Amino acid sequence: MPRRKKVECPPAPGWLISFSDLMSLLLTFFILLYAMTVMDVKKLMKFLWYFQGERPKESIKTVAVVPPISMLKEEVAKIVRERIKRLLPIYAYQIDVISNYVLIRLFNDIAFYEDSYRLKPEARKAIIEVAKEIIKYQKPFTQIRVAGHAIVHNKRKLPAGVKDAWDLSMKRALVLADILIKQGINPKKIAIEAYGDNKPIYRWKNPILQRMNDRVEIFLEIEQKRPDLLKDEKKK
Repeated sequence: MPRRKKVECPPAPGWLISFSDLMSLLLTFFILLYAMTVMDVKKLMKFLWYFQGERPKESIKTVAVVPPISMLKEEVAKIVRERIKRLLPIYAYQIDVISNYVLIRLFNDIAFYEDSYRLKPEARKAIIEVAKEIIKYQKPFTQIRVAGHAIVHNKRKLPAGVKDAWDLSMKRALVLADILIKQGINPKKIAIEAYGDNKPIYRWKNPILQRMNDRVEIFLEIEQKRPDLLKDEKKK
């Protein structure tokens, strides 16, 4: 009987074929995603009109399909954070993005002298730096809210004209607003709010957390626009 020839290359396992098909489909899928990011509408309509028997219109232009992603809030928060961290310790402030707001929070035990609305020099410099960045992005801001919160530690030390925590929180908010206006921010966009000790962040009796309730906050409200409205503004 003739001898069987030795198989030089063993056959590939069955799962390898399915795996290679899967990889090919994934590659095709990603190529389609890339191709769809820029769509030549003119060629597409010519293709469709060819089957519909209509004459293509030459007025259609090529457009790019770009998802309406705006990083404005995050960019502003990042820039402000870089400015403040050069002047204040990291535990003296918080910066966050909430809905359509950029929140800048300064804790009063670092920013102001105790039971006073007099700013410390480092905090004043930080507010001025924040104002400089707000001026650069002032156009998309619909409103700049300055909210004061205060906890009175010793009523006897309160300055003249200040009766309670509400008065102190109002004075502190006015000090911040005055600095923003003097740096060139439109006063019509600035709103003042005072809450005294009525809106704490933390209600636990931890002394460290209680100190964080004593604060001033700047809310930068950023206008949200639809992509189609942005296109109309560019045409104008």
